[in-house]
Amino acid sequence: MDAVTIPIRLKYKRWLPYLAVLQTDIRQTMRSWVYRLWLLAMFLLGFGYLLYRLGVHREAGVIQEANLVMSDLLRWVVLGSAAVIAAITVGSISSERGTLADSVLSRGISRYQYFLAKWHARVLTVVATFMILSGVMLVASHFLLHENLSLTGSLAALLLVSSLFFLVASAGVTLSALTNDSRVAMTLLWLALYGGGALLELLPSHHPTPDRILRHLPATLRGEFDPTLVTDVLGYSILASTLVAAIGLVGFSRRDV
Repeated sequence: MDAVTIPIRLKYKRWLPYLAVLQTDIRQTMRSWVYRLWLLAMFLLGFGYLLYRLGVHREAGVIQEANLVMSDLLRWVVLGSAAVIAAITVGSISSERGTLADSVLSRGISRYQYFLAKWHARVLTVVATFMILSGVMLVASHFLLHENLSLTGSLAALLLVSSLFFLVASAGVTLSALTNDSRVAMTLLWLALYGGGALLELLPSHHPTPDRILRHLPATLRGEFDPTLVTDVLGYSILASTLVAAIGLVGFSRRDV
């Protein structure tokens, strides 16, 4: 009697290549020396500054308000991290042209999925790293320094800064998809960040520019903030990041790699 063979139907999962590239890129980013150097610098700066302020509080008896300390720390993190985030994101696609990009794109993944995976991986890595490390610093300052932090204010401050990082990371991945040289992409991103930031200060005072958001961090950390303003900043950041990423997606889909 002949054996009966039962055909096996393999179900193709459309987003499996996207998930594979997403996971691989997150691991590669976390293993890169630029990311580890950024993480180490934030850790040493954050906890070194907190310990210094704690020493002033204990030895000299000078009250160190947590909101002022953390606002200074977050401002330094933003100013120092902008250039590092640019370095982390601008090499996401441009550095792989002709090697990994060709081999991946020829094996069952579309350019749209490839770009989205790279974009989401870099944004997720950058924002999650900042949120986790800054959250730990806020908790530490709450117990070590003069307690005047608000839970809702701290969350609002983290969301506001994360929205800035979200936009920077999105612009970096987009420039990486549109240019062939990571150095050119990094230069363009730096010009856009610092030149655009200076131009935004020309707007009327009621517009929430990045510098004004940073200057208002002490009050935000105390819980003195407008929830509508936070919602507007998050909405504008998501909208601008989506538009920037859409430009990169369309441009990458039409370019030779």
